[in-house]
Amino acid sequence: MRSGVIAKKLGMSRVFADDGRSYPVTVLHLDNCQVVAQRSADKDGYVALQLGAGTAKVKRTSKAMRGHFAKAKVEPKRRIVEFRVSEDCLLDIGAELSAKHFVPGQKVDVAGVTIGKGFAGAMKRHNFGGLRATHGVSISHRSHGSTGQCQDPGKVFKGKKMAGHMGDKRRTQQNLEVIRVYEDRNLVLVHGAVPGSKGKWVEIRDAVKGAGVDLPKPGVLREAEATPAPEPASAPAEPVVEEKDSGQ
Repeated sequence: MRSGVIAKKLGMSRVFADDGRSYPVTVLHLDNCQVVAQRSADKDGYVALQLGAGTAKVKRTSKAMRGHFAKAKVEPKRRIVEFRVSEDCLLDIGAELSAKHFVPGQKVDVAGVTIGKGFAGAMKRHNFGGLRATHGVSISHRSHGSTGQCQDPGKVFKGKKMAGHMGDKRRTQQNLEVIRVYEDRNLVLVHGAVPGSKGKWVEIRDAVKGAGVDLPKPGVLREAEATPAPEPASAPAEPVVEEKDSGQ
């Protein structure tokens, strides 16, 4: 079982296949997704990887978390998530995962927090039809109507669909297909919509119902960008001395 990754939802777009078909895709960005800590069966009772993504300000990071990041020799992260993995898929602390961790054509599960809608009525929240527009109905056209029975049982059952808080809940969208992967920009394009609004963090995992393709194990790491070597300093030019004519 491989590790998942933390990604930021940038928005939606569309791409065209070779046969001309258009695919709506969600653009997910792996923003400096690094391994912060390991969990072992001997010490913690389970095997997992703790990943961090984004960059947080040091002054907004608690003293305990600053020490935690310093121990891993990574910058403070905005988001931390643990992913259960198998023993053969453990990665070194500080390793950065690449977008090529996922393969075009494979299936993934994307989890995130849905967009909050606040207090919503039964028509918006549960797709009720509402009451009649005429024939005695006044002021309550969008109400949900009766919610219970008579004196027996004399109560409203738990779980009754009524008006209330809508959205802002953790949801997982399963079996989304990876359409394209851009390693240079660390982008993963998945077919369809994922929970959350633009700029929110989501978790991408291999589909529990099967990825459908062979996957690289334990994962694909991003290579550090090579810094150009400084040019050797050239020897200073010797000063040119002009000979003056004495006039003789």
